[in-house]
Amino acid sequence: MAGRRVNVNVGVLGHIDSGKTALARALSTTASTAAFDKQPQSRERGITLDLGFSCFAVPLPGAAEPGEALLQVTLVDCPGHASLIRTIIGGAQIIDLMMLVIDVTKGMQTQSAECLVIGQIACQKLIVVLNKIDLLAEEKRQTAIDKMTKKMQKTLESTKFRGAPIIPVAAKPGGPEAPETEAPQGIPELIEVVKKVKSMQMFHTPVTTAMQGDRLGICVTQFDPKLLERGLVCAPESLHTVHAAIISVEKISYFRGPLQTKAKFHITVGHETVMGRLLFFSPAPDSFDREPVLDSFDFSQEYLFQEQYLCKDSASAVVDSNETNKRTSQAAEGYCPRQQWALVEFEKPITCPRLSLVIGSRLDADIHANACRLAFHGLLLHGLEDRSYTESILPTLKVYKLKHKHGLVERGLNSRRPACKAGAYAAELNLQLHEVLFLKAVFQHLRIILSSEAIQNQAMDDYSVIGRSLFKKETNIQLFVGLKVHLSTGELGVIDSAFGQSGKFKVHIPGGLSPESKKILMTAVKKRGRAGHGEVAKQEEGTERPEPAQHVGLSLSFKRYVFDTHKRMVQSP
Repeated sequence: MAGRRVNVNVGVLGHIDSGKTALARALSTTASTAAFDKQPQSRERGITLDLGFSCFAVPLPGAAEPGEALLQVTLVDCPGHASLIRTIIGGAQIIDLMMLVIDVTKGMQTQSAECLVIGQIACQKLIVVLNKIDLLAEEKRQTAIDKMTKKMQKTLESTKFRGAPIIPVAAKPGGPEAPETEAPQGIPELIEVVKKVKSMQMFHTPVTTAMQGDRLGICVTQFDPKLLERGLVCAPESLHTVHAAIISVEKISYFRGPLQTKAKFHITVGHETVMGRLLFFSPAPDSFDREPVLDSFDFSQEYLFQEQYLCKDSASAVVDSNETNKRTSQAAEGYCPRQQWALVEFEKPITCPRLSLVIGSRLDADIHANACRLAFHGLLLHGLEDRSYTESILPTLKVYKLKHKHGLVERGLNSRRPACKAGAYAAELNLQLHEVLFLKAVFQHLRIILSSEAIQNQAMDDYSVIGRSLFKKETNIQLFVGLKVHLSTGELGVIDSAFGQSGKFKVHIPGGLSPESKKILMTAVKKRGRAGHGEVAKQEEGTERPEPAQHVGLSLSFKRYVFDTHKRMVQSP
């Protein structure tokens, strides 16, 4: 380490006008060309518009000899205005420690809370800086500082930063317009706290090599720097341009509302923020409780489609299957999948490495509303580089929906009843209205008698039944031929063919109907016959209608893969 500097990147984040840039200026001994709002637009508007970089150095704790090695702190000054949150998120991804700057006279504000959420995602260490203590009345200053310190400790209680240091300072006593006569307050104490974290980077020190994470100034001849806004320096093949990606997903608890499939979010990856549409999925039922693999994705596994991200507040989700409904109930009880994923389709391609941090936001929300705009975070596990990924890659992603249909067995195949055509006969005979009504009544009695005799005399086909109410009239039943159905009486059947034009279908029973099932079906047909007779009796004698017949149910379950171009239906063996 002799002659080198050990670097730590410290992000300075907070609400607009909390004094972040003044704090960075008070701490720094060396500034880059992008520090302290040197851009003309920043000076005109009086606010930070882009990331600013500056540094200070102190002896490295634990060095064998004083001055042998230095701890260099690179300050990353982030904007505070709500409309610049893309830049804030980008800056947060290159820091090792975060300073959350709070105006001690105002406390936590909207963007302060958003910065705290970003910090929970992006870094492991936090220091709270209570700035502008000089604005407090001197006789009440310590009481006010103690009160705000307790408030911040309570705020951090439910985060991973519980117990973080809280340091009161006055970065620019007297305010921005005050003369530079009064020294900042609390800066040595703040520096003492920051000596405790280490990482590596060069800063205004001649070096022959650099590595990922270094802050590097490069002199390039015959190049106009105005042509470069922000870019990436990388080894060949380390970055890839992707049109879509599979990401792990974890909802940010402060975000209100569900994360729904097909919804659009602002997706931030590195320094890029683009719109993306999401499709959520989770482990298949047989691997619901498997241990999560956080840094990879397995295309050989099957996954269950979700209408939305499952969490405790997703009990009102719109679902399309019993299995998903069961999971939603479990989510309401706090039992959720250990890992969930999403397919993100970007509106324009992005360039990033694998395992990049991904943050989803609703940046179009009202910045004055008291609501967190940061919705979820995760890692980019697999990028889809092919522009035609919907045809080349997505069919290999085994995300499926579970479909369930329910119908009824109408009758056995040979239990047909004679047709009654009294109306046709009456028309041929040119009868009067009262004669037609009388003739219809006669035919109705005759139909009942003939039907009862046919039921008793006919033998029911043991291997076939007619089903109904499973499909709509316009459904192409041929697509479902060969699929297995289950009878509520226990038999397994196979859809054999359509039966007529009304959505009915023929079911083959390979093992045959049991005697109990045949009895139920025969009884149902007899009761329907008596019900028809009861209608006539009810009209003539005012008697009550018989009890409804016992029904035999039919159920059909199958998978349909979301990205299967042929929309095939698949059943387990």
